Amino acid sequence: MDIAIGLAGCILASPVMLVIAAAIKLYDGGPVLYSQERITKDGKPFQIYKFRSMIVESEKRGARLASTHDDRITPVGKVIRRLHVDELPQLFNVLIGDMSFVGPRPEREEITKEYEQSIPQFRFRLKVKAGLTGYAQVYGQYNTVPYDKLKLDLTYIENYSVWLDIKLMLLTLKILFWPDSTEGIEGEQITALRE
Repeated sequence: MDIAIGLAGCILASPVMLVIAAAIKLYDGGPVLYSQERITKDGKPFQIYKFRSMIVESEKRGARLASTHDDRITPVGKVIRRLHVDELPQLFNVLIGDMSFVGPRPEREEITKEYEQSIPQFRFRLKVKAGLTGYAQVYGQYNTVPYDKLKLDLTYIENYSVWLDIKLMLLTLKILFWPDSTEGIEGEQITALRE
């Protein structure tokens, strides 16, 4: 199912991806794609691909999540993030087997370790392959705190079925028209379990 949907998605999205790639390149001449190491099932590392929505060298001072009104996000980046198309290159991650279409969103190893200091169960998300979309993306938001994302991801893992995957893929379409789901974290928001 992942290969069939990934292949169909790549074919259908290719005109959109070409337009996005051209817009990013024309804006500042920097790289079109952004890759980053994430971890998937059993902690296996892989390179995830996204359209670059931030300035070049946006993480030269270290990794951090995007915040509301983040000045690192380019004008093109604001548009593609709002339209939820910056993640389209991950269809290739699905095709090559790094990710599944549905599953917990992959995190960086260092962020996973940081969250585990407050939430030891956070690594339970790695019992299944990481996904392009998932329970937490449909029923949560970008700025949902990690503890709540964990609960949503574990709900998916405990109730997994092909029918649930199909339902989540269909429900994912709603977030294309739901601006809150790609908002960054607030400046004062704690990004791990609140004490």
